Amino acid sequence: MGFVDLHTHSCFSDGTFTPGELVDYAIEKGLNAVALTDHDTVDGLDALMEYAKGKPIEVIPGIEYSTEYNQRDVHIVGLFIDHRTPVFLEYLTRFKQSRTDRNHKLCANLRGAGIDITYEALLEANPGAVITRAHYAAYLFDKGYVKSRNEAFERYLGDNTPYFVHREKVTPEEVIGVTLEAGGIPILAHPTLYRLGHEQLEVLVRRLKAAGLMGIECFYSTYSPAEEKQMKALAEKFNLLPSGGSDFHGANKPGLDLASGYGKLYVPDGILECLKKALRTKILFTDLDDTLLNAQKTISAHTRDKIMEMLTKGNHLVLASGRSVNSILDVLEVLNIQNDDTKGKIYMAAYNGAVLYDCTNGSVIEQYDVPIPTAQAIFDMALEKGIHIQTYTDTHIISCAEDEELLFYKKAIRSPYRVGTNLEKELAHAPFKLLAIDMNDRSRLEELRREVEASEFAKDITCAFSNNYYLEFYNKKAGKGNALINLCSAVRVHIKNSVAVGDEENDITMIDAAAVGVCMANGRPLVKAHADYITQNDNNHDGIVEIIDRFVLK
Repeated sequence: MGFVDLHTHSCFSDGTFTPGELVDYAIEKGLNAVALTDHDTVDGLDALMEYAKGKPIEVIPGIEYSTEYNQRDVHIVGLFIDHRTPVFLEYLTRFKQSRTDRNHKLCANLRGAGIDITYEALLEANPGAVITRAHYAAYLFDKGYVKSRNEAFERYLGDNTPYFVHREKVTPEEVIGVTLEAGGIPILAHPTLYRLGHEQLEVLVRRLKAAGLMGIECFYSTYSPAEEKQMKALAEKFNLLPSGGSDFHGANKPGLDLASGYGKLYVPDGILECLKKALRTKILFTDLDDTLLNAQKTISAHTRDKIMEMLTKGNHLVLASGRSVNSILDVLEVLNIQNDDTKGKIYMAAYNGAVLYDCTNGSVIEQYDVPIPTAQAIFDMALEKGIHIQTYTDTHIISCAEDEELLFYKKAIRSPYRVGTNLEKELAHAPFKLLAIDMNDRSRLEELRREVEASEFAKDITCAFSNNYYLEFYNKKAGKGNALINLCSAVRVHIKNSVAVGDEENDITMIDAAAVGVCMANGRPLVKAHADYITQNDNNHDGIVEIIDRFVLK
């Protein structure tokens, strides 16, 4: 097994090696791959990529962002970034200007303390570098103002000195978003250095995971065996990709070497393969009725074969529907696309994303319910207007009446039902969705939606049509768009590899959230307006095959 180093610096920030020297040294050290992650700059990446052409090593474009969390520095490493992406360049331009303004203010403060220093002098002494406090410390030491670099921080450069100027407040969430948009993998760097304590570190990781964090450094030069074990446990608990590196700076960190850190670091190249897998695996989110399923509520042999090909090649399928978990499992049985031999997995986003479920091992990933008092209030609003409404237990439909709407619904859904309107009595736990049905007059459903959206609990509830007759209510944290974001994070697939297809209003958030949003040819005009692509074939003529060929297997 080989080894890699996924956290290094060059002279373009506060290291001493040029990108070319870094490549040569990495080869000398026997590394299979090295990532350049300079502080808040990508200026050295083009030189790195050009110099490494034809050499026996893989180089990975990266960056290390400086952010603020609860008045602490927190660093995020971005790997595999496309550093020419417009959104990324826009962010860096703004951040560089903020850093320049801060440096001018810090120099002015130091001059007020009797130190002869200008920002221009720092730039002249460190050509091409991003000026950091390490450069100030070196300047003060070289000019004789301090006896050591540590003294420079203690007297002039530390966070609590009267001369320090805080940077623009950039949050970890912001740079995680920028990294994802640039096609990169955001990784929490060296978490033990933040001295947060176990509980507070978990709070941070949970928060950043919700923002799209994909990895955490499990290997680092200063980790003790216990700390490395703790970081691996955090990665497993939050389903994060392990990463790591030396944080090599050349002569600016004496004793810390590339690849081996302080002598005991070893980053296996298997973690690089896991990172790359997250970048190449595709994930297809598809609505069921009138999208994946044809008018007979099944799929053609051609569509089935194409789905199996997609899964066999390691890509994932997500059935995103307003249906219950049991109903979607019934559909899977009919479709006969479960196969233990496939590399890809099948998931579901049931109840419009209120329940995320791993169909392969039969486990719930995440779920969001509607509190029973809120559900009862919506039930009562519908009943006052004479509108059919129903909700669900784990096994049954709970219908307000045995009426024509229920019988119509039962034509497609095989779940058993009970009649009842007292939800406290009928439900063992809070429901995941409510469904109002009107077969004749959509305007009555629209009136009900307006009333719910004007209610005191509207901030917690989403109302959306799933077809012309069905109005659905579910937790605002649910929805197919949130399901796409949350599931990509949960299964460690980069959101840039997500494809979503639907035909109805409740599919719009999913289509908007995906890297590629598709509307079926038979979809509503409103949905088509949100789509990146509209299929030529409808759901009765293998429209899904068209999508898989064009966006998943391409």
